[in-house]
Amino acid sequence: MSEGENETKIKELLTRGVSAVYPTKDFLEEKLKSGKKLTIYFGIDPTAPTLHLGSAVSLLKLRGFQDLGHDVIILYGGFTARIGDPTDKLAARQPLSGEQIKKNLANYKKLIGKILDLKAANIRFLDNEKWSNKLKPVDLLDLTSKFTVAQLLERDMFQERIKQGKEIHLHEFFYPLFQAYDAVTMDVDIQIGGNDQTFNMLAGRTLMRKMKNKEQAVIVMKLLVDSSGKKMGKTEGNMVALNESADQMFGKIMSWTDGMIIPGLELCTALPMREIEAIKIKLGSGMNPRDAKLILAEEIVKIYHSLSAAKKTKENFLSAFSKKEIPSDIMEVKAKKGEVLADVLIKVNIIASKSEFSRLVLGGAVREISSDEKITDQRINLEKDIILKIGKHRFVKIVVE
Repeated sequence: MSEGENETKIKELLTRGVSAVYPTKDFLEEKLKSGKKLTIYFGIDPTAPTLHLGSAVSLLKLRGFQDLGHDVIILYGGFTARIGDPTDKLAARQPLSGEQIKKNLANYKKLIGKILDLKAANIRFLDNEKWSNKLKPVDLLDLTSKFTVAQLLERDMFQERIKQGKEIHLHEFFYPLFQAYDAVTMDVDIQIGGNDQTFNMLAGRTLMRKMKNKEQAVIVMKLLVDSSGKKMGKTEGNMVALNESADQMFGKIMSWTDGMIIPGLELCTALPMREIEAIKIKLGSGMNPRDAKLILAEEIVKIYHSLSAAKKTKENFLSAFSKKEIPSDIMEVKAKKGEVLADVLIKVNIIASKSEFSRLVLGGAVREISSDEKITDQRINLEKDIILKIGKHRFVKIVVE
């Protein structure tokens, strides 16, 4: 890889889907350009038996670091899952048993392998239960002395609980402390996570400076959110799980609102940003959002299944959609091959005139059902059977003889 290509990849790593970089983007960019191999980690608490697209946002970013030769650590929260991350929670989480945590973890590595290269030498899987359970009371005293109660009470959700008169349990204060201790124990250079994890990750920066006099970087990723602004994940019940079938995954993504298309392309696919920008421009110029959503769904399914599965699923979806959309009493007319479409539609009184057809075409209101493509040629000649939707309520099937 040339120096220019390397710099381009680094700039995309630090901008695509990124909400913030601590201490600064320039600080981390300089480290990455130095050629020094860095260690970056992403922590996952096994609170459910599957991972979802929200988790995959950070995993996709990790793949970029892995491809540049940096060391990647996936840290399972076998210990921290017992505490329960209080992030965005107005009540304490229910503690998980060791047996439940182990059961939840069973399929994680396989799912992560759909994104990261598990055969590479620069990836490790660790569990914070290994070192956290070895801490003695004197170690806990030392750890807690590095933070103040005021610092821990700064958390938004704790402030909200105080306002609502809800309890804050003492063990919940320990979550960011133990997450910070993970970073110090592994002696990492970078931690990555969603912007809901900012408080926890910055606690790691604080502890790293105090215990190792080291400036650890933090990459804060944008969250994948639904149309109401809620995080797509386990808690909200709106997640797209990575172990779902291709058809399930495709259908769920096609149900996303139009406003989720560009964020979804940026956060959940490997499509180059220049192509995403081109789609954004087309959407602004009148592109059917459904066409862009088809691209999004196909790109995501391709990652977790295969290109052929994605294409087949797209065909299945369009076929099922077409059958569902076509009314049972659709008008069927015959036409000769080569006839002008507008002439046929006038002849059977579907439209009143060529000028009406022209207005409908220019307004994007004439669509072929099977391909979900708009008719753009006002003088189109009929070459094959076609089913059309004209405006909102007119359907016609034309059989070409």
